[in-house]
Amino acid sequence: MTDAFQRARSDEQRAVRRRAILGTAAAMLGEMPVAQVSLNELSRRVGLAKSNVLRYFESREAVLLELLAAATQELLDHLDTALPRAVDDDAPVSERADRVAATMADALAQRPVLCDLISAQAAVLERNVSTQVAATYKRSSIDHAFALAHRVRVHVPELDERDGVRFVTGALMVASAAWPHTHPSAAVLAVYESDPELAVLRVDFATALRESLEVLLAGLLARAAR
Repeated sequence: MTDAFQRARSDEQRAVRRRAILGTAAAMLGEMPVAQVSLNELSRRVGLAKSNVLRYFESREAVLLELLAAATQELLDHLDTALPRAVDDDAPVSERADRVAATMADALAQRPVLCDLISAQAAVLERNVSTQVAATYKRSSIDHAFALAHRVRVHVPELDERDGVRFVTGALMVASAAWPHTHPSAAVLAVYESDPELAVLRVDFATALRESLEVLLAGLLARAAR
């Protein structure tokens, strides 16, 4: 960053600085997992003192929560076109539900950064933020959950709004649990490679998520039919 940029004081220049911090953090997530993204390295890469970064985001976790919200919105935008292409709305409900599950699973599998952020959300990202930041993120999460539920219900109208939201929240919880289990450490990978009997425990993320979402949707639909 230039000295002029570092001394910026206008609203426009402050907005530019915020975008620079977010963009740098996003680039780091393309290179390393969430656990390795540090505030010190973020500050170094963006060209600001850590104290200056903290003027815009109260913590590393606040930066990552904002990126998580943006990545979730991008997922919604993708599903706006992916779901209509994948689902035949004249097909039986079981077929429509399976296509919705498969499309969502594929979309998440294609977004490793989003999945990594989701898996860290409750245990890490929400643990070092203020009430204000947490409230802002939770409001955004609610909006995204209802928006995603609406996209699902367009193709599976047999679900009411409540069950649509249940499906979405359940899907994200499954994704958050499945991601670390399907991306084990180097030591565990070495064990799988050296012992084929243990490799049976290795699970593919997209497959596990798709099958779980199919079961979740089928259960909600069965209960709704009663």
